[in-house]
Amino acid sequence: MQDGSNTAPRPTGGAAEPTAPQIGDPASIHVIVGSSRARVVLSGEIDADVSADLGEAISDAEASGLPVEIDAHHVTFMDSSGVAFLARLASRSPHRVRVLRAPPTVRFLLEVTRIGELLEIVDDDPGVDLDVTTAPS
Repeated sequence: MQDGSNTAPRPTGGAAEPTAPQIGDPASIHVIVGSSRARVVLSGEIDADVSADLGEAISDAEASGLPVEIDAHHVTFMDSSGVAFLARLASRSPHRVRVLRAPPTVRFLLEVTRIGELLEIVDDDPGVDLDVTTAPS
């Protein structure tokens, strides 16, 4: 797991839906490797401050050898570092990288940079059961 802050990760699961990050929230980058795909979950501000963590996420996802999904639902800000991360992942992956639930700001960046042409943009999370077998740190 990669976390761009010194705060503890937000709890997941349970009955209540976690609150969505707000602008100014620290970045959080998590790689979840399942039996059929790897998912990189991004939240908060994806910027130059987390470039090293984004590089580690690419390494972890590539090491799995599985198709990669990027869950961008809780991204509140993304700069060129995030766009470069997506471009690098898309150009190096043998499978088409899917971006799930991208907010309008991320979609705009993918459109104006034309990086979106290298990715499969999916509006929702298609009921994914990752069947987690490994979660690299």
